[in-house]
Amino acid sequence: MARSRLPLLRRISQVFFLALFLGLLFFTSLRPSESASSDIHLRAPVRLFFEWDPLVAVVNALAGHALYRGLLWSLLILVQTMFFGRFFCGWICPMGTLQQWIGSWHSESKRGKQRIDSNRYRRWQTGKYVLLIAGLVAALTGSAAIGWFDPFSLLVRSFGLALLPAFNFAMRALVMPLEQSQVGWVKMTGGLLHTAMKNTVLDFRQPHFAQGLFLGVLFVLVLVAGLRVTRIWCRAICPLGALLGAVSRWSILGLHKDPASCDKCNRCLMHCQGGDDPIGGVPWRKSECLMCMNCVGACPHSSLEFKFFRNEKEVASPDIGRRRTITGLAAGAAVVPLMRANTGLGKSRNERLLRPPGSLDEPDFLSRCIRCGECMKVCPNTALHPTLTEAGLEGLWSPTLIPRIGYCEPSCVLCSEVCPTGAIWQITPKEKGWVVGVGQPGQTAQPVRLGTAFYDRGRCLPWALATECIVCEEWCPVSPKAIYVQEAQVIDSTGNVKTLKQPRVDPSRCVGCGACEYACPLQEHPAVYVTSIGESRSPSAQILLSRK
Repeated sequence: MARSRLPLLRRISQVFFLALFLGLLFFTSLRPSESASSDIHLRAPVRLFFEWDPLVAVVNALAGHALYRGLLWSLLILVQTMFFGRFFCGWICPMGTLQQWIGSWHSESKRGKQRIDSNRYRRWQTGKYVLLIAGLVAALTGSAAIGWFDPFSLLVRSFGLALLPAFNFAMRALVMPLEQSQVGWVKMTGGLLHTAMKNTVLDFRQPHFAQGLFLGVLFVLVLVAGLRVTRIWCRAICPLGALLGAVSRWSILGLHKDPASCDKCNRCLMHCQGGDDPIGGVPWRKSECLMCMNCVGACPHSSLEFKFFRNEKEVASPDIGRRRTITGLAAGAAVVPLMRANTGLGKSRNERLLRPPGSLDEPDFLSRCIRCGECMKVCPNTALHPTLTEAGLEGLWSPTLIPRIGYCEPSCVLCSEVCPTGAIWQITPKEKGWVVGVGQPGQTAQPVRLGTAFYDRGRCLPWALATECIVCEEWCPVSPKAIYVQEAQVIDSTGNVKTLKQPRVDPSRCVGCGACEYACPLQEHPAVYVTSIGESRSPSAQILLSRK
């Protein structure tokens, strides 16, 4: 195969996998034809890419002491890396593809020595190895916090919670005026566009996520930084790239430099994306090479060639050093105790921290959750949002249910279907226990409880203002209803006696879905609210005494 064709094949591979990732991400959601009240299922889970992610598998095994379903496939990537080097970064990873394109714009904007110096190896590239070491040590102590920096978590979190909602809003703003136009052909065009998009890229509801703007801006800043330094995320930050780089140290495919034909034109370096020094006269840094093949395609004298079983004396090992290794070890050992010092994983944690149905107990949940945001993206009522301080620093960007924005749909278990690591255990609607009802004859299994609803009688209309209101009781989805009403005689401000229905909560039936809080007409501060007390995932949070 001609060497000049290798970069072209790499570009085709990158386009294919980026399109696959975005396609799965678009379709990992409900579509307009699916009803939230019927059996809810996914069309295509983007979880596939997490199953290819060796970093997720290693962290899941270290922190959770087991490999969740599908993650074993990532070992194939490690095996192939031992043969072909960091091909995953250069040929498959969507984040690497975006960085490659940004880096190409950066390279074209520079000339001569400035461009060459920018693509030389720099000592700061070892930062990703320090981050990897710290993350693996943290995983040994039971934390999957390195998921903040996993490239697929970054992509799903940024696209799913920020960029796609913005795209959805823009498409609706474009199509809706066309559909409402009084001009016949314009209205027909708008209808055709809406029909075409609603089953492909348009979400059936307009989602809004807490911190969406911040996550979107942060992602854009990462991309813009690539205009300053070529592929800076891959070279300096990405812990998955560091893991693959460490494994690629033993790969049998390597770059051979022919000093006899090289005239030191430095064209290979001008197109290098990994900062691995493909030029002659210096060792080639195999662990930094992204296998982009640009150097081979750019060399006018065919002085560069990738060969199997090449001379390892020409290869430089990862320049980590003892000091950086100790820094990574110390940081990983110290960061988890520091983050958990005031997070309150026990009784003192935030009472409004409501985890998705099927979630593990909080310590186990944080040992598996990689903060990818998949569960938030697929929630049909946009009830799940990334945390800020509710779960402490360690729980940053992990999912929490905010009933005031949306409630947990009784028949929905999408969050458990898409979770790639088992932080949310996969359950069925029947196992969830909300569909068949709570306490019905023949039902023996206890339903999954997210928390318990409580009333602020000083704000509740029937209790405080002698005003009729049973909205919360009407919205309660369980059967028999967890919210019931009792008639009571009250005296209004004019001295008249009125008979009102005052709502109450039966804690043995309440599952903490948040529908009552969502529907409460007191907009600024609801009179009924849900706390995590009574959640089934935590034995220490129970409030009901049972006879033995």
